[in-house]
Amino acid sequence: MKLIRFGEAGQEKPGIIDEEGNYLDCSGFLEDWNEQFFAENGLDRLDAWLEANLDTLNKIPEGSRIASPVARPSKIVCIGLNYRKHAIESGMPVPEIPIIFMKATSSLCGPFDPIYIPKNSVATDWEVELAVVIGKRAKYVSKENAMDYVAGYCLHNDVSERDFQLRHGGQWVKGKSADNFAPLGPFMATKTEIPDPHNLRLWLKLNGETIQDSNTSDLVFDIPTLIEHLSQYMTLLPGDVISTGTPAGVGLGFDPPRYLAEGDVVELGIDGLGVSRQVAVNDPEA
Repeated sequence: MKLIRFGEAGQEKPGIIDEEGNYLDCSGFLEDWNEQFFAENGLDRLDAWLEANLDTLNKIPEGSRIASPVARPSKIVCIGLNYRKHAIESGMPVPEIPIIFMKATSSLCGPFDPIYIPKNSVATDWEVELAVVIGKRAKYVSKENAMDYVAGYCLHNDVSERDFQLRHGGQWVKGKSADNFAPLGPFMATKTEIPDPHNLRLWLKLNGETIQDSNTSDLVFDIPTLIEHLSQYMTLLPGDVISTGTPAGVGLGFDPPRYLAEGDVVELGIDGLGVSRQVAVNDPEA
C-alpha cells in the first residue's frame, strides 16, 4: 500500500496510489494519516475498507499539490553521520553510538514544495535520506522485534543550514528546523512494499548533476538498532518519523563548500519510494 495526502497546506486530504499508479481520494475513509490512524490499527482497517470501496474512489484532481504522506507527527528524529563516507567528508569520526538530533515538526512540507532559504542563511544544504514511519507506540524495544514497530518508509530531504547548525551555538536542531526544511514523500510505502530497506539506492541531483549516489547498505546503524536505541530515551509514537542519515555528497563536503541559491533545483529519489523535486527560493517572510 502507498499512502499519499493531497491538497493545499492546512486542507490536506488522505489518498492512496493503487497498483496501476492511480492517485485516489480516500476522503470517504473519514480519517487522516496521523497518529490516531496508525495507533488504531489504521493500515489494516484501511486495507479492509479498500477491498469494499476501491472501485468507487475518485482520482484526485489533476494538478493537486502532493503533501507530506503523514500528517504532522509528534516528532521528527534524525540520525547524524550514519553513513561512513559522509562522516569522513564532514571531518568527523564514524560514530560508535547513534548521534541523535531533532527537527521541528513545523519544518514538514510536501515533496514538491519549495525549499525556503532562511533569513540570514549562508549555507543551506541538501541531504537525501530514508525515513522510517513508526506504526505503534515503541518504548524499551529490542532489536529483535524492532521491525514490528515500523509502519512504512518515505523519501526525505533533510535540508540543513550549516552555519546555523555548526556556528550558532547549541544543538544541531537550529540548522535543521526552518520552514520547508523537511520535504517528505511523495508517498509512504508500507513494509510489504519494501522487503529490504537495507539495500536501497538513494541519490540526489543538483540542477541535473548527480551529487549523492549511495545505498542504504552503507548505514552505520541499521533500522532495528536505531529503533532500539531511540526507544530507550524517548517513547516513539505512531506516525513519528525517524530520518536515518545521509550519504556522502552534501554541500558541506565539497572544497570549497557548495550551497543552495535561489533558483537551484534539487531532485532526489530512493528505490521503491519515488522521486521528489524542490526549487530553492528565498523565504518570502524574510
